[in-house]
Amino acid sequence: MKDITSKLIPLLKEGFCTPQIARLSRALKVPATTLHYNIKKLEREGAVISYQAVFDHDKIDEGFSAYILISLSPQEYGNPERFAFEIAKSPCVQNVDICNGEWELVAKVTTRDKAEFYELVKNFISKKGVGKIISLVSYKQIKACYNRR
Repeated sequence: MKDITSKLIPLLKEGFCTPQIARLSRALKVPATTLHYNIKKLEREGAVISYQAVFDHDKIDEGFSAYILISLSPQEYGNPERFAFEIAKSPCVQNVDICNGEWELVAKVTTRDKAEFYELVKNFISKKGVGKIISLVSYKQIKACYNRR
């Protein structure tokens, strides 16, 4: 069988996953139409943002994970969303959270290796508005989103 893994993974990351209506219907003991209606309602209301696969990054050649703590410069402090949305565009960035305290933003990133991570950090540092960055390397992920590890 043809190996399409390299084409499949990016699509699964983007949200090409769907709820398993028949399986959910059996588990909840409700008709599929009722379930479909409620799922669509949650999607319309924005409660469900996307359906994405949860990966073991070591197995998809993205085994280097880290958290980047970002302190913004005083001129950018009033608008952390602008910077957060800008760095969120990178495909290596898994999450970006706006925080309080010494660090305004925390970004979780996954890359192939430390060399790719280094280039990503250099890119972040070069952006206008960054005051300081600290990285925390993740040695092993125990739980990701809602997986059952």
